[in-house]
This record gives sequence, structure tokens and C-alpha cells, in this order.
Amino acid sequence: MQINNLRLWLITDSSLNRADAEKIRGYLGNFFWNNSYAHQHNYAGDLIYRYPRVQYKVINGKSLLIGFNEGSEIVEKTFYNIETINLGKSSKVIINKELESCYYTFAVIPNQIKYSFLTPWLALNEKNYEKYMMLGDWRQRKELLEKILVGNIISVSKSLGYTVDKPIEAGIERFKEVRTTLKGTSMIGFLGTFFVNFEIPDFWGIGKSVSRGFGTIKKIY
Repeated sequence: MQINNLRLWLITDSSLNRADAEKIRGYLGNFFWNNSYAHQHNYAGDLIYRYPRVQYKVINGKSLLIGFNEGSEIVEKTFYNIETINLGKSSKVIINKELESCYYTFAVIPNQIKYSFLTPWLALNEKNYEKYMMLGDWRQRKELLEKILVGNIISVSKSLGYTVDKPIEAGIERFKEVRTTLKGTSMIGFLGTFFVNFEIPDFWGIGKSVSRGFGTIKKIY
């Protein structure tokens, strides 16, 4: 499956931190409220459950917007129309913008690719969090996380209308637990590297809250 993917880097007058991704999502989501792909809500304010076509991230102090398919319009309009970002208690002036457009592959493949999580992967919901905590050793926890990882990729595939016609095999290499915050709530996330026989565009997210920048991955060559 080939996907036309837009990446928009926004360099501001001072460095951003990872938590600013959620604030940027809130600001641009309100700015483009008439387009549900900007914020994942319908007009009644209810959450729309689908893989986000627009994702807001902060990588190395820079804002990164990912947009594809229906989300491309939001990224393009941000490039042409947005000059400042309101973060609530402060604002950032955009001093440079870099827009990249390219076709990328999203598909199961014969060989395995190594990826790194650039931002914490939120793998656990309430149900599998309890299961994870009850498991006694790292080997069992690793097996659970590998199953969740495969499930995350299958969920993205279904949302994009891509049929996975071969088994997905994932292996976690180096992982560590990290504490992170989502909507003011402390959570467990994971950073590290993994292998999988699936090609995913760089800077896409997997897991929970990818539109807020969580679970961002990048290939390791």
C-alpha cells in the first residue's frame, strides 16, 4: 500500500518540549474545527475512533505534523496560514517551516525492519495493564508487549483499509519502562527498539494517543 505522506517541521523562536505536542494539537484542532481530521471529534464533541490522519509531535525541540490521505489538507493549510502557535500560557513564533511530500509504503514484507520509539509507546490499557503487572518476569512481559505491538499494527491496517495477508512477527529488542503523562494522568510508557516484518512510514505513531505524539517510530538502518 502506497501512501502520500506530508511532513511539516515547524521551527519556533524557542525550543518546544514533548508535552507541547498535545497543546499544539489543541490549538490547531480548534483552528481547523470544521475538519474532524484535525482533532478526531464529531460536531457533537464525541471522539471518532480511527487511526489519526493528522498527528502532532515534538521531536528534538521542533514541532512535526504528519498528514496523509484526508489529513493532508490540514498540514498544507498550516504551512500556508499559521505563523504563531498558542500554547495556552505562552505563544511561539514560527521562524521557519519545512514541508516534505513523498510516497511511503505501508505493508507486510518478507524481511524484518528495525525501529526505534522516539516518544513513549502507550501500549497498555486498563485490562492489559493489570495483566502486565501480574506477570512475574521480563520474558512473559516481553511476550505480552510483542502481541500488543502486532495488534496495534493490525488495528492501523484495518483503519486504513489494508488487508494483512501474511502473519506479522514482532520481536522486542531493548525496552525500558518510562513514566509519562496523558491528559494530566501519570502512565507507563515504553522506549526502545523492535523488529517487525512490516514497513511503516517514519514518524508515524502506534498505540494509544498517537495524534498527541505518543508511540512515534523511526527506522534504524
